[in-house]
Amino acid sequence: MAMRVNGNYSNSGTDYAERIREKQAAEEVKKAKEATKAEEEKGQAKLSEPQDEYISSEKAGKKPAGLYQVGRDENGIRKIFFEDPKAAYADKKADLKEAGVDGKGLKADGDSQGKPEEKCVTNTDKVDREIRKLKEKKQQLKQQIQSASGDEKKIRELEKKLTQVENELSQKDNDTYRRQNASVSE
Repeated sequence: MAMRVNGNYSNSGTDYAERIREKQAAEEVKKAKEATKAEEEKGQAKLSEPQDEYISSEKAGKKPAGLYQVGRDENGIRKIFFEDPKAAYADKKADLKEAGVDGKGLKADGDSQGKPEEKCVTNTDKVDREIRKLKEKKQQLKQQIQSASGDEKKIRELEKKLTQVENELSQKDNDTYRRQNASVSE
């Protein structure tokens, strides 16, 4: 028994494979179109973003911020001028000094509220005298100890006084004590 295959049937098998290939090709073309469309949209988005742009000083209408600038000399010839920031600072400082303003923006003869400047004088004479008296007392006690060579009880008493004077002197003969006990006058 022989079976006969319909020609259409066998052809439809090859047609099916061709149809699948055509569908895949159509999908690839569609994807490619979508990709190019997305790229175009990105390109347009890039163009709408702000970009750096050179603006000449004439268009900007302001003085250049750099140290060098192009200008013309007295004969009309183009020349590059150098602006020394140190010289400009010195000129500005001199102008402020003439106006009576110090470097911090305050009047030289007062504070920011216009009050006159207060002057205080610190006097340490009283403390210095006190220290001088203690040093003299120390010297006297040393001399008394040397002169009282025979009396042991008197020597011990004088040595106790001497150690007290030395302790007091070590506490008072320093800058901290002078500052704390100085008299301040306005």
